[in-house]
Amino acid sequence: MYQYDKYDQTLVDERVAQFRDQTRRFLAGELSEDEFRPLRLMNGLYLQRYAPMLRVSIPYGLLSSTQLRMLAHIARTYDKGSGHFSTRQNIQYNWPRLEDAPEILAELATVQMHAIQTSGNCIRNITSDQFAGIARDELEDPRPYCEIIRQWSTLHPEFSYLPRKFKIAVSGASHDRAAVQVHDIGLYLVRNEQGETGFRVLAGGGLGRTPYIGSQIRDFLEKQHLLSYLEAIVRIYNRYGRRDNKYKARIKILVHSLGAEKFRDKVEAEWAHIRDSSLLLEQKEIDRVRAFFTAPAYDPAAGMDTSFADQYKTSPAFTTWVNRNVKGHKAAGYRAVVVSLKAPANPPGDASHKQMDVIADLADRYSHSEVIVTHDQNLVLPHVKQADLYAVWQVLRENELATPNIGLLTDIICCPGLDYCSLAEAGSIPIAREINRRFDDLDYLHDIGDIKIKMSGCVNACGHHHVGHIGILGVDKKGREVYQLTLGGSAENDACIGDRLGPAIDKDDVVDAIGKILDVYVEYRQEAERFIDTYRRIGIEPFKERVYASKTAVQPKVASYAGH
Repeated sequence: MYQYDKYDQTLVDERVAQFRDQTRRFLAGELSEDEFRPLRLMNGLYLQRYAPMLRVSIPYGLLSSTQLRMLAHIARTYDKGSGHFSTRQNIQYNWPRLEDAPEILAELATVQMHAIQTSGNCIRNITSDQFAGIARDELEDPRPYCEIIRQWSTLHPEFSYLPRKFKIAVSGASHDRAAVQVHDIGLYLVRNEQGETGFRVLAGGGLGRTPYIGSQIRDFLEKQHLLSYLEAIVRIYNRYGRRDNKYKARIKILVHSLGAEKFRDKVEAEWAHIRDSSLLLEQKEIDRVRAFFTAPAYDPAAGMDTSFADQYKTSPAFTTWVNRNVKGHKAAGYRAVVVSLKAPANPPGDASHKQMDVIADLADRYSHSEVIVTHDQNLVLPHVKQADLYAVWQVLRENELATPNIGLLTDIICCPGLDYCSLAEAGSIPIAREINRRFDDLDYLHDIGDIKIKMSGCVNACGHHHVGHIGILGVDKKGREVYQLTLGGSAENDACIGDRLGPAIDKDDVVDAIGKILDVYVEYRQEAERFIDTYRRIGIEPFKERVYASKTAVQPKVASYAGH
């Protein structure tokens, strides 16, 4: 993984010193709240419903075991013992004291971590595929380019006060696991007809109040022009993006209002002035950064192991976990282990300080000291020998980290909602817990297969509800929490915005509605058809009729799970 040089470390250390003095002056009454607000946001600090929230950057989701132990230490020392991993591959602390924030940042700086640009109207954390570097369907490891973009964008003087926040995702695989199409800029590594590798560029994706799928603005961009082309896009956004209305300030609104073709023309015209400037990305620089992301020293004998096959056959619980939570790997005899942060009783994405320490220990012993944060709010041990899977599973199971539900109904993406967030209008975590309680039959969950539920507590869509197979949006209606449901969304290659099912429903009716939706799916699906495919085949009407039917409506002929 990337290691700071003296310039990186100096930048982070100086930012800590600056914020320490800014916080001191604010607490002493020398800075007003209005003066302090942009300064704290530049350092990832929000004032939430009950306490400050500190968001720590984890570039492209990659952590060393040392860094994860530091995150555990922060949770233990300065918070209430846990942290929340987000859909941007970051971690958030919900209970730090304001006066402790500078010291937290100072401790993070000792392990090459910070909170710079995790909030505010700037370029946020660069995200990527959680299986980058090990995926079998990967054309090229995208992480070196994520790091190059991170260095270009960090404290970029021209882009510190954009019209609104700005998010970039990069994928190098044929299967999009990074939700690239719903980012302000999305980049796919692709190969052209001449066999050269470059980027397909999308712009104007995003969720929130007005969701859009990104528009392709260039089908192939040579690697040497990566930074200059990104600079051109952000310059056009900075110049033409609206600043009079924060709800219409994102680049997606600009691309939609201009149209993709006109927006592309403006970008290309701007790019013509800077494409051969100092932003030209030379191959030696790509090679320099790429050298930080070389594969670890894999055991050449790992593929000869036979113990895994025996354990897989003799332990049903282990078999179930392997089938759901263990993924393929480029190296023979190795697997990637997805650590589920979706145990039934826990808020989705939360990990205790003890769990973080356990995962760090497992990373040191079994995964070359690396851990990855996923877009779906789980963690990954990326380099585990198949011979070690059983031992890893046993430790994870002892620590409530082995729920075999990756990709299933209870692997819910969920924002903190009213439990923490000052912007939220409704609760998310209580609904997630109730879904987990109701649908706790693992046999049933495995039978219905892949279903992605995504839930947000307000229109800002931090839970990505628009692109869930089943999306849940909590809103306030005259002081009452109600929930809108959407169906048929996707954040993968077939990205699309879900269709609104109908009027919002009461909080107490949400889980019953999910049950009715699943009943329709089970009734209509063909063989092993996925939920999303059944929905696309039969449309929304059967689901709408079932959810909004009167209590005297005719029930389906199949056994209902809604009241199980």
